[in-house]
Amino acid sequence: MNHKKAVTGADVVVTMLEMRGTTHVFGIPGAKIDKVFDRLADSKIQTVVCRHEQNAAFIAGGIGRMTGKAGVALTTSGPGVSNLVTGLATAHSEGDPVVALAGAVAVADRLKAVHQTMDSVSVCKPVTKFAAEVDSPLATAEIIAEAFRTAESGRPGSAFVSLPVDVMTGDTKCQPIRTTSFIELGRAAEVSLQEAARLINAARSPVIFLGLMASKPNSADAIRKLLGTVELPVVGTFQAAGAISRENFRYYGGRVGQVANQPADALLASADLVLTIGYDPIEYWPENWNKGKDRAIVHVDVEPARIDNDYVPAVELIGSIEETLDALSAMVRRQGLAPDAAERLRVIAHDRERLLAEAAARSGVPIHPMRLIAELQKLVRPDVTVCSDIGTFSLYLSRYLFSFRARQVLISNGQQTLGVALPWAIAATLVRPQEKVLSISGDGGFLFSAAELETAVRLNSHFVHMVWIDGSYDMVAAQEQLKYGRTSGVQFGPIDVVKYADAFGATGYEIKHPDEIVSTLHRAFDVPGPVLIGVNVDYRDSAKLFEVADDHNII
Repeated sequence: MNHKKAVTGADVVVTMLEMRGTTHVFGIPGAKIDKVFDRLADSKIQTVVCRHEQNAAFIAGGIGRMTGKAGVALTTSGPGVSNLVTGLATAHSEGDPVVALAGAVAVADRLKAVHQTMDSVSVCKPVTKFAAEVDSPLATAEIIAEAFRTAESGRPGSAFVSLPVDVMTGDTKCQPIRTTSFIELGRAAEVSLQEAARLINAARSPVIFLGLMASKPNSADAIRKLLGTVELPVVGTFQAAGAISRENFRYYGGRVGQVANQPADALLASADLVLTIGYDPIEYWPENWNKGKDRAIVHVDVEPARIDNDYVPAVELIGSIEETLDALSAMVRRQGLAPDAAERLRVIAHDRERLLAEAAARSGVPIHPMRLIAELQKLVRPDVTVCSDIGTFSLYLSRYLFSFRARQVLISNGQQTLGVALPWAIAATLVRPQEKVLSISGDGGFLFSAAELETAVRLNSHFVHMVWIDGSYDMVAAQEQLKYGRTSGVQFGPIDVVKYADAFGATGYEIKHPDEIVSTLHRAFDVPGPVLIGVNVDYRDSAKLFEVADDHNII
């Protein structure tokens, strides 16, 4: 008698996760997906139970951003899927590879009014690169393989797979598929490279503009090599943080994003040619920096440009960013910086040092954001990962906190999603266990994902999470004040961060004076497990972050 155990759809899913090296799966179980959770119990993969599906997707997105391999979220049907949407939309916009797997009612019940029925593929399709349902046992491996390939290739993003309960529990003759890892792109076409080099060599004052794909480690290495052979001024979006080295810093004009009012905006505006590297318009829309400009754009990326009225490249270098830049660096022949660009960079460097010195001298209470930036800059060493949530503080971090390591600072800039920082910190402790992890949120965004502190305690995740407190959604308030002369809908009640930490079994501290910032952070990093730090912040100058000459840029 043949007692060979039948292979189910769930077995195929878990086997494929193991084959591709998945170490953690993040999610919340339910009746429609419990067979996959059951099979995970016998696998090498650690199942991390989360407190909300959105946070599971955030953690998976953090894994994807730091490793380049898709993080995995696993949830049940119905609201388990709809709760994923914000996390999938964020990963899709940020270029973070994520694969979300979710349960569904049986195939025969998909059109019936039964418990937790939902057209989950239609729900997720607009916010993912790939969305499909496994409606046949024989298609299980194919669809899972395609989801991971799509999420990780080209400009990475999110993928979603619906797993009907009967397909997961039923027998299947489907075999797991081991996909190839040899799918890297080559360099751009030779004729395109030659034309790009000709344009750059002929330009009077070209500027490099870095985007989110520029901060991938291999891309960053190629950019540094390029700047080692060709002197060109550089600006970057918030997502490009860490793409240049400390040695290249003399060419760096700073970061741009959201509002065109930075010194780097003036440097970018002065260029007669812009070399964009890994840039996506969602980071900083073209009308903010290129409206009405009659100048050449050279687009370097893994995908063709998204054509916009204000973004029409003269030449597109499509392929491996690093191989393309290596080839381009051998073709570009320029002697030194253009005089006007050199002067702008000199002024920017001088003003940067002055601003930091002034910030370090601020001693008021509540604490000014720039004093916090000045103190945090001392701590951002190569062995520290910084995860930023969204709010007024994130503009200060994005503009004024510098790093010199690719993907060292994680910032949300596509959807600007509240609540990402603490889940990303959990991800960082798993991917980079030997590093210090610092995450930062405002008191508004903190409670969007604060329940995941329980998960962090359970995992003994060693990170420090700062909560900048002012009792409002200040980023919204500052913009409302400039638009309407008053604020509306931005105030909320207080939270005691120390008591909150204690209630979850974590450690909590409070910073009451600027002189306590560094010492409190050092003490917090020495404490095992997650630590929360509350600090009251003076946002009286936050409106200046949005002041521009052209009111239509106030958003």
